[in-house]
Amino acid sequence: MQIVETSNEGLKRAYTVTIQAKDISERIEGEVKRLAPQVQMPGFRAGKVPANLIKKMHGPALHQDALNSTIREAMDKLVKDNELRPAMQPQVELGEGYEEGKDAELSVNLEVLPQIEAPSIEGLKLEKLSVPVSDEQVDESLGNLASQQKQFETKDGKAAAEGDQVLCDFVGKLDGVEFEGGKAENQPIEIGSGRLIPGFEEQIIGAKAGEERQITVTFPDDYPAENLKGKDATFDITVHEVKVPGESKLDDDFAKQLGLESMEQLKGLLRGQLEQETAGLTRTQMKRSLLDQLAAGHDFDVPPTMVEAEFEQIWAQLQQEASRDEDPEAALKEIEGEKDDYRAIAERRVRLGLLLSEIGQANDVQVTQQEMQQLMMQAAQQYGEEDRKRFMEYVQNDPMAAAQLRAPLYEDKVVDFLIEKAEVTEREVTKEELQAAIEADSEEAKPAAKKKTAVRKPAAKKAPAKKATAAKSGESAAKPAAKKAPAAKAPAKKAPAKKPAASKTSTAKPAAKKPAAKKPAAKKPAAKKAAPKA
Repeated sequence: MQIVETSNEGLKRAYTVTIQAKDISERIEGEVKRLAPQVQMPGFRAGKVPANLIKKMHGPALHQDALNSTIREAMDKLVKDNELRPAMQPQVELGEGYEEGKDAELSVNLEVLPQIEAPSIEGLKLEKLSVPVSDEQVDESLGNLASQQKQFETKDGKAAAEGDQVLCDFVGKLDGVEFEGGKAENQPIEIGSGRLIPGFEEQIIGAKAGEERQITVTFPDDYPAENLKGKDATFDITVHEVKVPGESKLDDDFAKQLGLESMEQLKGLLRGQLEQETAGLTRTQMKRSLLDQLAAGHDFDVPPTMVEAEFEQIWAQLQQEASRDEDPEAALKEIEGEKDDYRAIAERRVRLGLLLSEIGQANDVQVTQQEMQQLMMQAAQQYGEEDRKRFMEYVQNDPMAAAQLRAPLYEDKVVDFLIEKAEVTEREVTKEELQAAIEADSEEAKPAAKKKTAVRKPAAKKAPAKKATAAKSGESAAKPAAKKAPAAKAPAKKAPAKKPAASKTSTAKPAAKKPAAKKPAAKKPAAKKAAPKA
């Protein structure tokens, strides 16, 4: 095997690798000997089939396997002998005109990770903004819980009003023809809950038990079912019962209905949930501040392929968000004007990811085998039973895939390590002040060229903080995507609130140190559509 370096510019490297024909031939011969005892052919005793017949039967497959394995070995030798740290999978091309019996000439192009001196972790200073949970907040949560658990009682002769529950049958029609998913029987509908498409609940007001009426509604333009988007539809409704909300007593009996012992225990659980929610926001604020300090103190070249891969994921998310906007064309035009900004964000993420990786390695931060196994099992849940096993095998056999899965947890462990080493001062603030500080940090992290909003979106109610996505919270976005929720049937709950656009402060996953050789036998399961990376 002969390896010759043909280019060395910055982080880019290029090589020609020549694998002699005799090496490939010897590997084929070895494989024939290994298979011979297992091969059966009419007219021959088991294990006695001549080698030339085995080659005739399985020649192309044996040659391809031998070629693939020698190429993998060549890549391993190339990386080891030249002490390379590939940033991404090397690009390997087999020379034109190659055929069995000839030397194999490979062209190899790759980018390497920059040499980064592990930064000093001394002198880091962070401010921890904490939010105390008040009794009033606990009482508000308790009230919300009681509202969710409220019971309804039938009221004969009552005309349905705001806050009442109506038990009814309905049949939806488009142009007089019933459509799939538009029919239900004995469906409870709480008037004023906002769970159904606009105009549906309001038109039931005033109805009484035994009454039949027809209503007309217009499906939203962003409704999940393509055949119903923006369409006018009628619903034939038959009301069976009108129920009024019963009085909910917030006492020990209420807590016992939820499987708890007392109201005191219930309040304690609610307080714990609120504290956990604000603790997550506090960590986000501290992480953003930490990343800003690291970014400000380090500037080094990063592999262009890593930046491009990161940018493509950001861009895909932004385009997806824009396509769901009330005015998709305007939203797409707006993000097009910020394309350079987002490329700069991708570069920042990659640089921070490499920096955190270097800090973690210098300080022996580890992801345990047990933690990795849990990550794999969690990620595999998005696949069907058959593909689940193939996914596990794929990650186990592909170091790059394993590195991608491991990256967000590793990043979090490095961040936690740095926070523990930092000099931390604490200050109590309100939840609104904490959220404002997070938004301010996000604004400061944007490229200096422009500081604009990511995607123009229609006005909407602010989602609860506990439902903030990884993108908005500044956490790593390489987490396994959850299964996509099935489309709702009409009339159904309103479409889920749009997810925030890509965060401008997250980091990219650290790159694997070694390229993974492609294995022809390993087939990656068909991936379900994943949530874009933040």
